[in-house]
Amino acid sequence: MWDSIGGSLPRMLKKIQKGSKSRGGRYGIIASKYNSRYVDGMLRAARKELKEADAEAVKVVRVPGAFEIPVVAASMAEGRGGEFDALICLGVILKGETSHADHIGSAVTDALALIQVDHLIPVIHEVLVFDNEEQARVRCLGRETNRGMEAAQTAMAMVQTMKKLT
Repeated sequence: MWDSIGGSLPRMLKKIQKGSKSRGGRYGIIASKYNSRYVDGMLRAARKELKEADAEAVKVVRVPGAFEIPVVAASMAEGRGGEFDALICLGVILKGETSHADHIGSAVTDALALIQVDHLIPVIHEVLVFDNEEQARVRCLGRETNRGMEAAQTAMAMVQTMKKLT
């Protein structure tokens, strides 16, 4: 819960865990250019985590906005000789005065879920909808929490899980 005086982190935000146990792997990252301040923070953290884990390859593709992420993810998931072991999708949607942000968030969520099931590749969903910039700052730029690092850790864990199934 939020501490009314100290502003501690809510329970659902996890502190960054250093030193992933997973190594290697080939990753595609699809990142929105829109709300770049926050997306870039997640992207830096994800790339750093993958580099520290000695990822074999990391390919980053930037797209205009969150709504464009699924089509690129689908293209990258299509196989191409198994180029990627997992995909990481990064985007930030800030709510405005209409319901547009919720519609975009739902459409992206549904599309990414279908892509991973249809193509049997982990698709890590960090296309986040926030009520305000403070929420984005804490989750995308924070030193104690960063959804980009969490996304990379999840991708690496899923690569290991998928290898166990074959």
